[in-house]
Amino acid sequence: MAARRIIGWREWVALPTLGVDAIKAKVDTGARSSSLHAFDMERFVEDGTEMIRFSLHPAQRRPIPTVQAVAPVAAHRLVRNPGGREELRPVIVATVRIGDLSWPVELNLTRRDTMGFRMLLGRQAVRRRFVVDPGRSFLTGRPDR
Repeated sequence: MAARRIIGWREWVALPTLGVDAIKAKVDTGARSSSLHAFDMERFVEDGTEMIRFSLHPAQRRPIPTVQAVAPVAAHRLVRNPGGREELRPVIVATVRIGDLSWPVELNLTRRDTMGFRMLLGRQAVRRRFVVDPGRSFLTGRPDR
């Protein structure tokens, strides 16, 4: 088995297929799925495929910049929010890049403007790729620098 890379409890992530050069993500092994901050979500059908157009603010606690993104909807899933209530959320697949590794990850879309991080990277996204050191942060560097 190949040695797994070590990442911290928070890391800089790029989402190149969504046009996001850098976003701080909380790595949460207690969460099964990954979430991305999204607002102004608009579903539509293009060539028989359900799509979603949405906006996001990749910077924490700031309304700028705003990134507009479009992606096919891969699924709709019930996700338990931080208050313990289930919400039906759209799920997309986007390429995630941490350091020099890139891979596809399912992301459920929801408003996270009141949360500390605009993105949550759950255990499905990091398993078999990384070991998480909960005492360290930003071990892979910022992807847009």
